[in-house]
Amino acid sequence: MFRTASVSRNTVLMAQYALRDLVSDADRLGLRRHAGPVDDRIVDRVDLAAVDRLDGLAAGTLAIITADEQPPPFRIDVAIRQASARGLAGLVFTSTLTLAETARVLAERGAVPVFSAVDIGAAELAKTIDRAISGGASEAMMRGAQAIALATEAAASAESTTASILTVASGALGIPLTVEPDPAVTWSDTDAVFIGEVLIGRLVAARTDGATEVSLPVIASLLSRVAQRQSRDRYAPTQSRADLLVELVLADATRAEGFVAQAARLGLPLPQSHVVAWLSPTRPSDPDARAPRSVQPALELFSLQLVEARDELWHAAFLQDDLMLVCTEEHGAGDHQRRVREVAERIQQRARELAGGDWAYTLGLGTPQVGALGLRQSAAEARIAAESAIAAGRLGGVELTDVTGLRRVLLDVYASPISRELLRDILRPLDELGAERALQSVRTLLVYLAHEGSLVHAGRELNLHPNGVGYRMRRIRDLLGIDLADPDARFAVELACRVRLLGAA
Repeated sequence: MFRTASVSRNTVLMAQYALRDLVSDADRLGLRRHAGPVDDRIVDRVDLAAVDRLDGLAAGTLAIITADEQPPPFRIDVAIRQASARGLAGLVFTSTLTLAETARVLAERGAVPVFSAVDIGAAELAKTIDRAISGGASEAMMRGAQAIALATEAAASAESTTASILTVASGALGIPLTVEPDPAVTWSDTDAVFIGEVLIGRLVAARTDGATEVSLPVIASLLSRVAQRQSRDRYAPTQSRADLLVELVLADATRAEGFVAQAARLGLPLPQSHVVAWLSPTRPSDPDARAPRSVQPALELFSLQLVEARDELWHAAFLQDDLMLVCTEEHGAGDHQRRVREVAERIQQRARELAGGDWAYTLGLGTPQVGALGLRQSAAEARIAAESAIAAGRLGGVELTDVTGLRRVLLDVYASPISRELLRDILRPLDELGAERALQSVRTLLVYLAHEGSLVHAGRELNLHPNGVGYRMRRIRDLLGIDLADPDARFAVELACRVRLLGAA
């Protein structure tokens, strides 16, 4: 019989190591169970022995059978009988093992778990198991160090993924590791996992011990680095095209077609059909406030992950705090705007969650347009729709661009603070009547101008007697002090009325 220095367990000073613990550590130790029950019986020590020399082992011993080849079946049957009679904790064969049915029955009846450990030196295996049995800080440090070393090696590979790192680290620790989403995780948490500036979750161990306490901070850092590299490799082409789209939208219209060739080199088919969604943040209590800095990277990553599996070509780009979402596909595809709205509303909801209840995100949707100039037009429509809704106080909703050219022009005027203020000055005297009567006067004035000063036709549309229309108009003229017979004055007043009513809609 060959024997290593066996270590007896001090049941008072340290936790006892049971067969269940041995099975939990099986992957880390390199063990494979073939037969026999696993329960709470204690493993007291580990010894090396020949298959026919088990008679000298004490009860509670895990016997490692030293042999390069599998013993004959009858030898295995005899060894299992002896192990049962002496109360051994189990048998570990260091060769490839195929148990006969008789051996399986004997192992079950005799309560002898049978394992194999292939391609592992018997002495080294005995030392490793002995450390596990002995427990304590040294064993935990060894497992923690091994998990860090294997995780670091895995992370250094060009093909590494967060999943591959978790697999090797879990195997080394003998404890499953997972990354769990956790809204409460912060940058200062040692187990935090993040991509760039975006917190992903927390590295969690199925159970904790000294080994996990030592290794989890290092493994979490490795996971963060690999996740960042994966995200960069996956989304870098999309982000490069998004940067080009920002240039296109901001450039002078005369340069728009010059982007086509550059876009083609990046894989962006500008000649196709585009729909743009525009998401603008506003803080009602402080309209001039900038959105929280943490929202932008998190929202960009969410957007890219959300559309990754979809058939259309999607890009997300930020212009200061505003998010521009562009959906591109073949011209003539049905429900283009509807599909963009479905995706954009999910991004809008996520933005609210990230920014908090103090912030409103208003969504504007452009119409499908073709080519580089069409993309610019759809972006302008979406931006104007969002900005006009914000200017009118309709925060946090969804604004669609009207298909009529007149409404687009009015929206563009309304979205301009300078233009809106100039037109508001024209009608400001009416505001002295109060909000309700001022709005009534603006509607009366617009209908009167639309019917070229006909009191009869204006009264019919307003459900008002012509004399009533005449009375209102005299009061309006007195307040405004404008000569409505002047064509330029009439045009300015009508435009002011339409823009005022657009904001009140």
